Amino acid sequence: MNKMLEKYVGLVEFLGNALGSNTEVVLQDMTNLESSVVAIANGHISNREVGAPATDVVLKILKNKVQNRDFLCNYTGTLSTGDTVRSSTYFIKGKNGEIIGMLCINRDMSDLVDMKNLVDRLLALNEGTARDEYVSETFAQSSNDLTLASINGVVKSFNIPPERMSYEEKLEVIEKLNDGGIFLIKGAVSEVAKAIKVSEPTVYRYLGIIKKN
Repeated sequence: MNKMLEKYVGLVEFLGNALGSNTEVVLQDMTNLESSVVAIANGHISNREVGAPATDVVLKILKNKVQNRDFLCNYTGTLSTGDTVRSSTYFIKGKNGEIIGMLCINRDMSDLVDMKNLVDRLLALNEGTARDEYVSETFAQSSNDLTLASINGVVKSFNIPPERMSYEEKLEVIEKLNDGGIFLIKGAVSEVAKAIKVSEPTVYRYLGIIKKN
């Protein structure tokens, strides 16, 4: 663990107790994305433990270099159970302003969502849901799970079997995955190559084309 994060470990336990058992508090180290979780309270919310990987939203934050922001508040995530959490993340920065860690708070909203759905049905309301660039987050127990979930999500969005995708479509798949930060995870190139039926050198070639553009 980055030594600059050690002083936040006690804060994780404190917040976990103060906010209650329906709120998960997580400290993540950005120097080891495959095992970024270094402290966690109320891990039963996402079924994660110390050593779990970063989420897809964390990768996106790092990929898009949001050093000009200190935190993100009130975006939603979906647990493996299908339940909804409301998340906020505080960026812990190093001496040069780079993000070295994140303190994340994930509140289980499933009871409130059930109540809202009941009220909506009773009142026959169809309200839109506010959306932003970090609207959905995937909580995975391993880096491989995270990689596969991200790849499958992008590939399925095209509604075309990979073996029937054109060069342009496969390039677009790579671009979307790259924008989502999935290639920050070790082994992602190999999994992407398998998913879209190309070789690993082809994936690297596509990434080179994307960077040039």
